[in-house]
Amino acid sequence: MNLDQITQQYLTLFPGDLSGNPMQRQTPKAVFSTVEIAGFENPELIVFNEKLAIEIGLEKMGNQTDEDFLNAKSLPSGMKTYATAYAGHQFGNWAGQLGDGRAIFAGEIKNAQGENTEIQWKGAGATPYSRHADGRAVLRSSVREYLMSEAMYHLGIPTTRALSLSVSGEQVVRDMLYDGNAAYEKGAVMTRTAPSFLRLGHFELLSAQGENQTLQQLADFAIENYFPEIHSTGPEKYAEFFKAVADRTADMIVEWYRVGFVHGVMNTDNMSILGLTIDYGPFSFLDEYDLNFTPNTTDLPGRRYAFGNQAKIAQWNLWQLANALFPLIKDEKKLEKTLNDFNTDFWIRHDEMMARKFGLDKLQQGDDELFTKAQQLMQDLEIDYTLFFKQLEAYSENVDFKIHFKEVFYSKTTEEQFEKFGEFLSLYLSRLAKNSISKTESLMIMKETNPKFILRNYLLFECINELNEGKKELLNKLLTALENPYQEIYPEFSVKRPPQYDGQTGCSTLSCSS
Repeated sequence: MNLDQITQQYLTLFPGDLSGNPMQRQTPKAVFSTVEIAGFENPELIVFNEKLAIEIGLEKMGNQTDEDFLNAKSLPSGMKTYATAYAGHQFGNWAGQLGDGRAIFAGEIKNAQGENTEIQWKGAGATPYSRHADGRAVLRSSVREYLMSEAMYHLGIPTTRALSLSVSGEQVVRDMLYDGNAAYEKGAVMTRTAPSFLRLGHFELLSAQGENQTLQQLADFAIENYFPEIHSTGPEKYAEFFKAVADRTADMIVEWYRVGFVHGVMNTDNMSILGLTIDYGPFSFLDEYDLNFTPNTTDLPGRRYAFGNQAKIAQWNLWQLANALFPLIKDEKKLEKTLNDFNTDFWIRHDEMMARKFGLDKLQQGDDELFTKAQQLMQDLEIDYTLFFKQLEAYSENVDFKIHFKEVFYSKTTEEQFEKFGEFLSLYLSRLAKNSISKTESLMIMKETNPKFILRNYLLFECINELNEGKKELLNKLLTALENPYQEIYPEFSVKRPPQYDGQTGCSTLSCSS
């Protein structure tokens, strides 16, 4: 790999703490702190994403030095590593300084197209921002993030990506459900990439500290590197920057709703300024459709981050970014307009997405009512979100709907409920007949929009259990399936969550440490 091509621009562009001291503490005025990786003695590489390595300019793995780098065992000479400082609102409350507690940056690499990609380890050691923790990660959470970030990428959803996954050779103590039952688990380290890992929280921290000059410097850096469409100067430049972040965020959340993804912990420090899905913790895809579903035990009973709340929370988080950027924009009305427009624009984009899921050519009057009826029906009848649209693609009026859809229900359905379901299907077919495109074109839209494979939590649960036993068969099958989510590569994965996993700890619900 081209490890000698990795650079660390943060070390020269921004003020930082260069002491290398990993002691957990406040680092005022510092955008980053230099730290060292753990240097694991006996790590073992489980999976390496060679395609991604080539794409970002690292190229193929060629020697032991490359593997030692991925395993966070040792570094090429001269490479300095660091963690960044940020703040955030967690579950609606200001948490002050946070930062990369389990992430350490190697730096960034530029590919042949001139595109920069940041590279960091997760679980490679303590940083000043570890908040009394050890900076380690466990195999359980690392497998989940590796597979899910790649699954989201192949679904076409903006996301960070996974480069490698290794067991660290250490045992790590974790309390999986925060209930006092801590236990040893296999330690792990993964490398992940993104065009940038900048979060809303990076801007919140500098603004809260009154470091307006560095705040402006960071905003200028972000605009220059990631928002080339912005050409304005002065306060207008930063207002356009805020609008662009809001637009990218709206697009990301619409995509989450398209596939039924629930992030589970949408704190402002877990929100990317590039509209990337970032920080995979207690996430889940929907099995049965439920607007109130949250996979995060820490989010109970309030369900702040439930599936149906994600757009509202995204807007709330953007309010906090608006407050942080106000010293650069100084125009309340302009910020308020962007925030108010977010709600309107989001639901337009959402309904356009729903139209594609149903194979409609364009939005017509009354379509929003059709979508609302469908969502209410799916919730009331406990219908599997992914399987419903899979079966809908193959449905016609000549098909017995009770037989055709029988495997999409999680609970026993009464005759009255079946009757309502049949009425909806008739309504849908009537709407479909009003399309100005052919049935073939309509079906193609549905096939391109609705995945056949989603990485369900029970599959991750089974995969983690197998890996803990040293087995990789299911891991390899899942890697193949997630690279082809709009095809049914493995029919055995296109089924409802098996009943033995209802309420299973580490499967149906997880904690923030998961």
